[in-house]
Amino acid sequence: MAKVVSTPNLARHVPSATVEVHGATLREVLDAAFAGNEQMRSYVLDDQGALRKHMTVFIGAARVRDRVHLSDAVPEDTTVYVLQALSGG
Repeated sequence: MAKVVSTPNLARHVPSATVEVHGATLREVLDAAFAGNEQMRSYVLDDQGALRKHMTVFIGAARVRDRVHLSDAVPEDTTVYVLQALSGG
């Protein structure tokens, strides 16, 4: 199972508990993690199911490459981190 962890600053905006879910791809993992939490889903993903521009996801220490289809592989016993992206200078 993968552990999905969101940063504490997300909890200020939406309910975001740490969960453990099954899934081989990031899409499968996030779908399972957001089941029953539509507010979190819509905060992280846009209407087409892609990552919103202000969000970043890491699978272990690697930043997600496929932000549109979320096809990145998620190995068993990995932590997936969901956080707001930083921008500016």
